[in-house]
Parts: sequence; structure tokens; C-alpha cells
Amino acid sequence: MQASPPTTKKTQVKRVKRSIDGVLLLDKPLGFSSNQALQKVKWLFQAAKAGHTGTLDPLATGVLPICLGEATKFAQYLTDADKTYVAQVKFGVTTTTADAEGEVLATKPITFNEAQLVSVLAQFEGEVSQVPPMYSALKHEGKALYTYAREGVEIERQARIVNIKKITLISYAEGLAEISVTCSKGTYIRTLAEDIGNELSCGAHLIALRRTATANYDISQTVSIDALEHLTPSQRDQLLLPVDSAIESLPKVVLSEDAAYYLLQGQPVWQSGKIPDSELRLYNEQQQFLGLGYLQSDGKIAPKRLLQLKSVINNQ
Repeated sequence: MQASPPTTKKTQVKRVKRSIDGVLLLDKPLGFSSNQALQKVKWLFQAAKAGHTGTLDPLATGVLPICLGEATKFAQYLTDADKTYVAQVKFGVTTTTADAEGEVLATKPITFNEAQLVSVLAQFEGEVSQVPPMYSALKHEGKALYTYAREGVEIERQARIVNIKKITLISYAEGLAEISVTCSKGTYIRTLAEDIGNELSCGAHLIALRRTATANYDISQTVSIDALEHLTPSQRDQLLLPVDSAIESLPKVVLSEDAAYYLLQGQPVWQSGKIPDSELRLYNEQQQFLGLGYLQSDGKIAPKRLLQLKSVINNQ
């Protein structure tokens, strides 16, 4: 009996993941979820660890900071930061999702003029109460609200207070407005558009949304996925912003050599000079970022979130 030929096993080359730190400012493309954009960036950089900082709907584009490596320790500060959007709002039509992806619920005539629109927009500056939309990623009993919405189930949502720092009209013509909104985290621009339409007695829905700023990051600093794909690995790495750029708004304190050493061992330290009573960006005398700390009641600076020591050493 003739022996069977030996079977050849295909060997798969394992993709090596890199320990790489920094913040990439991505211009999230239309149609991508924030997680899809994150996974694409993570793959392109071969990053061992990555996270995004504030969800953008697939309909939305614009600034999506992606934190790689040690920068993920500070991602929450960007998630919590104020955001600026440019939104296109269509008046006279309401939809099931409050945006262009939903089914039309009703159409009404538009009876307001531009001056009236500007007046109504001004009413929405400051603290406003918003009921989160059913078509959102908010969780109820472990499931996203949009899951219930797609099943035709309505879940009662609690109104919450958000802060509209600034809202301005960029242009208005034939029932279509473009507005700029700077707001606190958790603000739903779809809901805002819907509420403005209700105030004008004609309804409205969002047809396009672009995030133009997050914290101190601006749309002019972003790069597209398409551009990233055409760069070499070293060119991509050069686009990364420093880890501490994520918390640039916090006060900076430079520690003495001894204080920096003991801080990195996890110990509270003394530092001369007037120290702000807040969270602090901490650096050594070589201006290397060590992490976050805070002032204790006894006057010592305690570590809160430190970079791994190897990261500091590697950057020397």
C-alpha cells in the first residue's frame, strides 16, 4: 500500500506588536465607527495597546484622538474635554433617529427667518437639559439603546444637563443651516438639532456632523486613514504627538532629581516653590514627562498615574 504524501502545514507569520506611545490625531472618515477607525490605526502602527477618546457616530467625521501605549492612561482626560462641531441641520423634517439615517416621521412648513433662528440658537447657550436619543450607544441592562430601538422597544431615559459653551450660525438658506457648537462631553448634537427644530415649531434633523476640535487639538492637525496607509512606518511614527499633549491644560511642575527618583518609586515627595492645588503634570529636570500627580494636604506631591519607568528610560 502506497504511503500518503506528507501534509504540509502553512505557517502563518505572526504580526509583531510594538510598544509605541503617543497620540495620533485622526480625521475619522464617514461611515466608520470610532472602534473601526481605532482598530485600523492600531493595525497600521502594529501597536500593542490603543484606545480612542470619545465616540463619533458613523455619520460624523473629524477629530478623533487615538491614544497609543502609555497615552491610554490619559485618554479619559480627552474623553471628558470640551468638543467643537460643525453641524448641518435640515429644518421642516423629523426622523426616527434625529439624523439622516432614520426614517421620516413628519414634515412641516418652515415659517421662521434667519434672525429668528439666530435668536433661538442663543437660547441654547449655557446649561441645557437633554434626553439622550434611543439611537445611541448608551447602555441599558448591558445592551446599547440602539439595540432596543431597532427592536421597536422604547426605554425611558433620564434627562441630563449638558453645557453648550458657544453656538453660532455659519450660514442659512432654504431650510438648511450650518452651525458651530462648542459643548461639554455627553452632548448629543442630533438631539440639539431636534430641540432647535421643535423650538421653531417645524422640527429638524441632523444631516452632517464634523468634529473640528477636542480639548487643545484642532482639525488642522489631523491625518486621514488614506494618508496613513501611504506612509512608511517611520513616517507614521513622526505624526505621533507626545503623551503629555493629552493633558496640556494641567499645571506643570518640574521635580528635582531626587524628588523625581522617589516619585517613580511611588512615594509622595517634597518640591520647593508654590505648587497648585490640583492635578499636576510632572517632569524631571531633563523635561521628561513622568506622569500625573496631585498636592496632598501635607504639602507633598503624590503620584496618581505614572508612565512606566522603561518608557522614561527609552526616551532619554
